[in-house]
Amino acid sequence: MIETYQLYIDGKWRGSSSGETMPAINPYNQQVHAHVPVATPGDVEEAIAAARRAYETIWRHTTAGERAKLLNRVADLLDADADRMALLETTDNGKVIRETHSQMFYAARIFRYFAGWADKLHGTVIPLDQKDTMDFAMREPYGVIAAITAWNSPVAILTNKLPAALAAGNCIVIKPSEHASVTTLEIARLIEQAGFPAGVVNVVTGAAEVGKALTSSPLVDKVSFTGSPAVGRSIAAVAGANLKPVSLELGGKSPNIVFDDADFDRALVGALAGIFGATGQTCIAGSRLLVQRGIYDRMVEGLADRAGKIVMGDPRLPETEMGTAANEPQFNRILSFIEAAKQGGARLVAGGGRADGTGLEQGFFIQPTIFADVANDMKVAQEEIFGPVLSIIPFAEEEEAVAIANATPYGLASGVWSENITRCMRMIRAIRSGVVWVNTYRVAAPQAPFGGMKDSGFGRERGEAGILEFTTTKNVMIDFSGDKRDPFSMKF
Repeated sequence: MIETYQLYIDGKWRGSSSGETMPAINPYNQQVHAHVPVATPGDVEEAIAAARRAYETIWRHTTAGERAKLLNRVADLLDADADRMALLETTDNGKVIRETHSQMFYAARIFRYFAGWADKLHGTVIPLDQKDTMDFAMREPYGVIAAITAWNSPVAILTNKLPAALAAGNCIVIKPSEHASVTTLEIARLIEQAGFPAGVVNVVTGAAEVGKALTSSPLVDKVSFTGSPAVGRSIAAVAGANLKPVSLELGGKSPNIVFDDADFDRALVGALAGIFGATGQTCIAGSRLLVQRGIYDRMVEGLADRAGKIVMGDPRLPETEMGTAANEPQFNRILSFIEAAKQGGARLVAGGGRADGTGLEQGFFIQPTIFADVANDMKVAQEEIFGPVLSIIPFAEEEEAVAIANATPYGLASGVWSENITRCMRMIRAIRSGVVWVNTYRVAAPQAPFGGMKDSGFGRERGEAGILEFTTTKNVMIDFSGDKRDPFSMKF
């Protein structure tokens, strides 16, 4: 049975004012599995107004302990519903069930982590030169947050924002990607079931017009966005015109650097997981593999062999190792990059096109693709593909690896593989990225801050830094001297 979803505004489920819906398409078989409403600008305005009312009348007056209790309820509900939620996520964007299932439990863990932060946003007492004046700084919520998320990991990306914003005392309006909205609406159901007051969380769905109406509203106090650099620039420009702060988690072209002295087998597995996990549709994908020349040929051969053995198929089955591109536009975009790399002089050693075979006929499947002997200035090495396409780049010495690693507009993630701790420490300092993994890749933790540099955006998610992003600082001075001072004689 194909479900028709509704918008979630002010604690009520309702259709779009226009009555318009859009199909949710399963990228494995291109079948419609749900219908999602297309919000109007008026619907967006109502959602923002509901969030504002809830913030002013209820949520800002709710104690930290009460907020934490509600967040923990959502975590419990998400744990209990993980199987169904994982299946919906896989159906909506083609990611393999083994990953979406673990992501649901991870999302519940993040809810609990930020629930624990709710009553720990302590202020700071600041000693002043004036002996009869007390000064302290306190953290306060912004008010109404606009959260816009991407299609590649809807629940994981949402839970980088939602529980932190709520724990800090904000209300929120969420706009998921039009290519994968279903599980975000299901999270709203859990929010409702947990007992959150009406208007604290609102979800509006649709395409770019909906996001534009949300981010351009002067009644929104902060915007948190995950997506492409191009859209991020547009959002930052609009928010800047309204003097609203933004947090941007954007793209990446991450270097995964393997030295001659690395544990070869571990590095090979890390390289595979770094690019082919999530079908390469992740901003942290290790899409540029830098390999020192002493092990270069061996690494190329080993990766090409392993890539050809990756099991593709129905992403709902536990034995499937790599799923589909999440939607048809992305599928076509990835294939265009592969063709450009072939024409650009890169040496194709694995894959190179659409995957075919039994069970793959209807899906947006792309072969795990590897290009060797890539020059770092090639398009395939400079532009984010967001798919299962690996560029292998040789290097001779450490200094060359650093230069290649940093020669990109992006600065989100990176990896270093070496048994030499001194070298690893030098590389950590030299690489311009917000995340550096050493002898591992694609590992995440609720406690660990995440975010990028350069065109990969600014602001941080997860960890203490993640909740502080949703607070602003208020400074308070209290004069307890009792003096009736002449204000014009005060010294600064």
